[in-house]
Amino acid sequence: MLGLIVRFIVSAIVLMLVSFLLPGFATMGFVVALIAAIVIALLGFIVESVLGKQVSPQNRGIVGFIVSALVIYAAQWLVPGMSVTILGAALAALVIGIIDAFVPTELR
Repeated sequence: MLGLIVRFIVSAIVLMLVSFLLPGFATMGFVVALIAAIVIALLGFIVESVLGKQVSPQNRGIVGFIVSALVIYAAQWLVPGMSVTILGAALAALVIGIIDAFVPTELR
């Protein structure tokens, strides 16, 4: 349970960093970033459950990248205070994918 909490806190910090650095991704505070991290994780889980492991961002393929970008873009409608363009979502998926390659967030 503690690992899951740490994962969401780290994800929120990454989202805050991404929102600060990238255009098309509105700057957000920690609480909004934490809610966004939870919503993005839930949406990703739902998409992966429906479409299978082929769309998982962990596969690091183009399909996983596109699905990640769409999940980030869709999260803005569920998280008040989050605003992202499709280009911002694509850039965020790219940056988060690069960060995830060096600091894996999947619990083992």
